Amino acid sequence: MITKSLLLNHNDAQVAKQIITLLEVILQQNYCSFENILYQPEKGASMGSPVSNSIAEIFLQYIEDTYLKQLLDTKNIILYTRYVDDILLIRVYDTKCINSNTIHEHINQIHPNFQFNPTHENNNCINFLELLII
Repeated sequence: MITKSLLLNHNDAQVAKQIITLLEVILQQNYCSFENILYQPEKGASMGSPVSNSIAEIFLQYIEDTYLKQLLDTKNIILYTRYVDDILLIRVYDTKCINSNTIHEHINQIHPNFQFNPTHENNNCINFLELLII
């Protein structure tokens, strides 16, 4: 639905329908193999699929534009950066009113397919994409 909506914003209905039909065919034939056993994901695209990066990018852009933009505009977030599906977010919050678990629960309620698994800083350090940030 997200992809269709975006396609209709930038294409005519016929072109959007053709692209959606192609995506549906690709995703219905979305298999991966592990130890000689074939698997078909219940939702989304399997890792390594040529369309998985595009689908993930479309979905995450939608989440950012729809839900996170409001948070970014409040200036309570010092830093927000993303590489594919890895997000680094540094937020200022009053620990008397809210804690990191509350934020985590709120973000995970945005969409049923969006699960945020936070890594908290330890000794003023955090790992992000195999990079130690101090």
